[in-house]
Amino acid sequence: QVQLVESGGGLVQAGGSLGLSCAASGSIFSIGGMGWYRQAPGKQRELVAAITSGGSTNYADSVKGRFTISRDNTKNTVYLQMNSLKPEDTAVYWCNARIRRWIYSSDYIDYWGQGTQVTVSS
Repeated sequence: QVQLVESGGGLVQAGGSLGLSCAASGSIFSIGGMGWYRQAPGKQRELVAAITSGGSTNYADSVKGRFTISRDNTKNTVYLQMNSLKPEDTAVYWCNARIRRWIYSSDYIDYWGQGTQVTVSS
């Protein structure tokens, strides 16, 4: 069994900051890419930021320069620091991780966190 547990999120005023974290636990052999997605009301889920196991990152254009993704491989945790938040950042945020569970299987499977609400007031 593998679980991704998110923490952080909440309500913040425009221009403020919030941090999200997501810890993976359970039967894990290794973790590949990790990322954060979000879905605003009436919109499709979109990739916000992603980070490889080696630390390479990529961001949605809408958050470049404001959000920072990082990970701690010793803790199987991915973070998202969100600065200069805007009302349009309001959404449910999910973490994602590609996890290899067993040494005898090379398959990586996608796992998702439970989602956390981020609300930015104007």
